[in-house]
Amino acid sequence: MRDLMGLMGKAKEMQAKFAALQEEIAQLEATGQSGGGTVKVTMSGRFEMKSLEINPSLFKEEDVEILEDLILAAHNDAKQKVEQAMQQKTQELTAGMPLPPGLKLPF
Repeated sequence: MRDLMGLMGKAKEMQAKFAALQEEIAQLEATGQSGGGTVKVTMSGRFEMKSLEINPSLFKEEDVEILEDLILAAHNDAKQKVEQAMQQKTQELTAGMPLPPGLKLPF
C-alpha cells in the first residue's frame, strides 16, 4: 500500500512537471529562414506563425512563385526548430523514464 501511495505521489509530481513543460514550450519561439535570409518566419511553441519578414527585393510580379516557395520553406524550417526544442525539453524531463518509442510528449 505504501508503494502505491508513493507511486501516486510521483504521478502527480510528473503531471505538474508536464504542465509546466507545456507552458514553457508554448512560450518558445523559433525563427526559420530561407533564400539566404530573404524570408523569415517566427513560430511559437504551439506552431502559430508569429511574424513573417520578406526582403523587399523579392516583390517582383514574375517572382511570386519563388516567394511562395521561400515562405513555405521558412515556415517548415521554423516548425522543425520548434519540434527539436520540444523534443529536447521532453527528453530532459523524462530522462531515465522508460517510455515507448515514438511517444510524443507533452502534446
